[in-house]
Amino acid sequence: MKRRNILKLGSGVVITLPSCSGGQKTEKAVGRKLESNPAPAVIGKTGANTQYRQPAYVNRGLRNPTMNLPSEFGGATVTHSRGLSGQPHVAMTFDDGPHPQNTPRLLDILRARNIKATFYVIGQNVDRHPGIVRRIVAEGHEIGNHTYTHRKLTALGNSEVEREMMKTEEAIIRAAGVKPRTMRPPYGALLQQQRRMIFSSFSYPTIMWSVDPNDWRRPGPSVVASRILSGAHNGAIILAHDLHSPTVDAMPRTFDGLLSRGYQFITVSQLLAQKSQQA
Repeated sequence: MKRRNILKLGSGVVITLPSCSGGQKTEKAVGRKLESNPAPAVIGKTGANTQYRQPAYVNRGLRNPTMNLPSEFGGATVTHSRGLSGQPHVAMTFDDGPHPQNTPRLLDILRARNIKATFYVIGQNVDRHPGIVRRIVAEGHEIGNHTYTHRKLTALGNSEVEREMMKTEEAIIRAAGVKPRTMRPPYGALLQQQRRMIFSSFSYPTIMWSVDPNDWRRPGPSVVASRILSGAHNGAIILAHDLHSPTVDAMPRTFDGLLSRGYQFITVSQLLAQKSQQA
């Protein structure tokens, strides 16, 4: 389903963005290039009538190192779209879950590679699938606030925005006993005034992204993987959606490709903690 987003800039200019994820441009890779001669691919299936190209290195047993990094962050920065560029760290983020089939399958893929990700969950889905949220937390992943109903926040008043944030926070606490520490607005649409208000009321910085494969358009698993691999850079915050089965199909190739290039996966809070330490 085609979705369009509207962002209002401080100058009053309104930009229409053709993306569920907010339409941000994918950042160019910093200091890293996609391999010119990638490993030969083999054809595999993930379900009925769904084919994707899975590279040979998927089954090499690549694993992310255990990253015992601090996750406490502070500072007055209201919006973040990337981490520091000095280390080969990336934060993999997944929006719109939990999904009853896709999210558990994704968690299996992550666990096999010792990768910790950040999940920006919708409160309604948390209430529908609290057991999946408990598993996300139990396996060391981070939970972020993605509103309760996935409404476009730029169309809401402050009290409605606060209600969306609070209902989701309460749902996450009920399900898993943890409080989210960051938020991501649906469609990437949030006015600067709203970002400041949320930061003041909930201490949530707004988390955007620097790599967007536009997976919500369902271009196919191989395209999603290729876009992430070509766009990756040190400190990247990578956007994806576990709502979509083809996105989960793309993750083995994506994760193994990034690991083979020397990238290490950490959570969004760990990225922000590095920025706080530098500051």
